[in-house]
Amino acid sequence: MNAQRILYAIDGISTWVGKAAAWLIIGLMLMVVTEVFKRYIMNMPTAWIFDAENMLYGTLFMMCGAYTLAQNAHVRGDFLYSSMRPRTQATLDIILYVVFFVPGIAALIYAGADYAGDSWRIAEHSNVTADGPPVYHFKTVIPIAGAMVMLQGLAEIMRCVVCLKTGEWPARLKDVAETDVIEEQLAHSEYVDEEDRKRAIAGAQKIDETARQRGMGSELQS
Repeated sequence: MNAQRILYAIDGISTWVGKAAAWLIIGLMLMVVTEVFKRYIMNMPTAWIFDAENMLYGTLFMMCGAYTLAQNAHVRGDFLYSSMRPRTQATLDIILYVVFFVPGIAALIYAGADYAGDSWRIAEHSNVTADGPPVYHFKTVIPIAGAMVMLQGLAEIMRCVVCLKTGEWPARLKDVAETDVIEEQLAHSEYVDEEDRKRAIAGAQKIDETARQRGMGSELQS
């Protein structure tokens, strides 16, 4: 139970950081729309816009890494992995985490901190344009994001240890999922009541049908 609390706590931190970083997409969208208007309507392009867009998207990408790992959503070639027993999966995972993940992320944090420190010391600015924006704050995101991924990675190692002891994967802090993923999980779950499974699948299918109808209506209007 104590291990599950720790796992939920770390999952919660990663989820909160990921959702907070996700709001950057709003700023990125507004920046792109504003720049398109200025560039093509007012003929007043902004020289540093490319740098700013890269920094916003890069921050979003890096800070959501731990959240993606917490949701077990990173790309995995699981055509063999999915057929393994939980203990075999955990054994493979813990070897890969210890041999590759931990040293790699540790190197990222170490090099990223040194990289960011140098950038702050020289007050580094982008050299893409003559008067580029500062980039030292952006480079600071590298070790911070690395630390977040490392924290979540330690939680994943703990999950492997728990699975090796119990033979079952401990629960994750669940978040939103696409309806097709929900349908697949429910269809293959052994721990969901049959009536609940049918109601959940019917609800997911209803959401899909509503979305398709809205899409067809938009096409007819256009």
